[in-house]
Amino acid sequence: MCNRFILAATLSLIFSTVERGLAEEMSTRPPNIIYLLADDLGYGELGCYGQRWIKTPNIDRIADEGIRFTQHYSGNAVCAPSRCCLMTGKHPGHAYIRSNGNPNNLDHLKQKHGWEFPGQHPIPESEVTIAEMLKQKGYATGAMGKWGLGHFGSTGDPNKQGFDLFYGFNCQVHAHNHYPRFLWRNDKKETLPGNDRTLNGETYSQDKFTEVALEFIRANKDRPFFLYMPFAIPHLSIQVPEESLAQYKGKIPEEDYVHRRYLKHPFPRAGYAAMISHLDRDIGKIMSVVKELGLDEDTLIIFSSDNGPTFDRLGGSDSAFFESAGPFRGLKGSLYEGGIRVPMVARWPSKIEPGTETDHPSAFWDVMPTIAEITGTKAPTGIDGISFAPTLLGQVDRQKRHDYLYWEFPAYGGQQAVHMGDWKAIRQNMLRKNNKDPLKIELYNLKEDIGEKNDVAAQHPDVVAKFAKIMKESRVPSKLFAMRPLDNR
Repeated sequence: MCNRFILAATLSLIFSTVERGLAEEMSTRPPNIIYLLADDLGYGELGCYGQRWIKTPNIDRIADEGIRFTQHYSGNAVCAPSRCCLMTGKHPGHAYIRSNGNPNNLDHLKQKHGWEFPGQHPIPESEVTIAEMLKQKGYATGAMGKWGLGHFGSTGDPNKQGFDLFYGFNCQVHAHNHYPRFLWRNDKKETLPGNDRTLNGETYSQDKFTEVALEFIRANKDRPFFLYMPFAIPHLSIQVPEESLAQYKGKIPEEDYVHRRYLKHPFPRAGYAAMISHLDRDIGKIMSVVKELGLDEDTLIIFSSDNGPTFDRLGGSDSAFFESAGPFRGLKGSLYEGGIRVPMVARWPSKIEPGTETDHPSAFWDVMPTIAEITGTKAPTGIDGISFAPTLLGQVDRQKRHDYLYWEFPAYGGQQAVHMGDWKAIRQNMLRKNNKDPLKIELYNLKEDIGEKNDVAAQHPDVVAKFAKIMKESRVPSKLFAMRPLDNR
């Protein structure tokens, strides 16, 4: 009798402890999410990915104290469609925005709102963004940087897509100069003193993004927040404050170059490196404030880039000199690995094991379901992503994997690509009028040929046939971004 009493009492204590622990866990606030996105930063441009010239100690620290992904992919090969995949959890065959472009039917909105730059095609009201998803849990939501998914007054207005506060460039064309005359705070213009869109100025846009981001973090320290920072660095033009340039000027060898677009910089290699290091210092400031406020263990920080590095010498950048794409073929605008394989590092003290590295294949459309799982929110139906939260948390035995990753890009000649296992299939120049075989598939074994140098399609017709089927079935036609001849089949 006594033993049964002791057993019952012990079990009661255990169950009450478990229930109390679960209750306490459920009552704690969801984690803060800070997602940092560089613009045109290549896989090889960070110290933690092998960069030799450019110093990125704070981003490297995220990797050292967290996890580094070696097979992470952007949404697409250029800005707007890549960010659309990120925000909406859909791959390029289903995403609403599939290429860059400026709408030509919004003159009434331009006149009403005083737009000086066109803005990109707006995502429709029906699209659900990460910010909208997080409203389920009462998150404060802020975006500072470059939006590119619809101007104010359109359906893509960031304030209509879940963000309480937007600060920065709404239009990507506006973002081509880092010393703009003004930035947007929601739908209101804020004039920046001392700027006239020349090479130099008094107010560096990157510094304003960081300033407003720190204000946002402090203002929302007592509630869960989502901070999305789609930076404009290191997208051209090459522009950076003199004090940052001094770190590299005279220390990186310069060469004359044929200037094609954007503003010409007198020290282009030093200036480009300085831009990235300036960005890195700002990320350090964000991490310091998070720690200062006691939010370190409650905050997941992710850093990535929206696509591969820009074309050699386009406006002074030198991707060949910096080995910006690492060992990969292609640059921005290409669906070869160099255009879409991007760095991603993440840090969450006490949740992510420090110094972790993973080759789990993932892409931008996986970010939405990952954040949903981590925050206890419900992702919208009809998305393509698979949460990589198990990989972040060291629970690799329960990590689900994609059968394949799919891209299409109706620009730069028209392209399709699929990554499945060790295989990568790609179609090029699909929209070129002089292309006699627009549906020709190139095939590469990435395990043996990471640089995509040896097309082995002729040796593996069975594999090519599988990829052809995937390329046909993994998409729905887009009225806005046609992919003929695919749309005619």
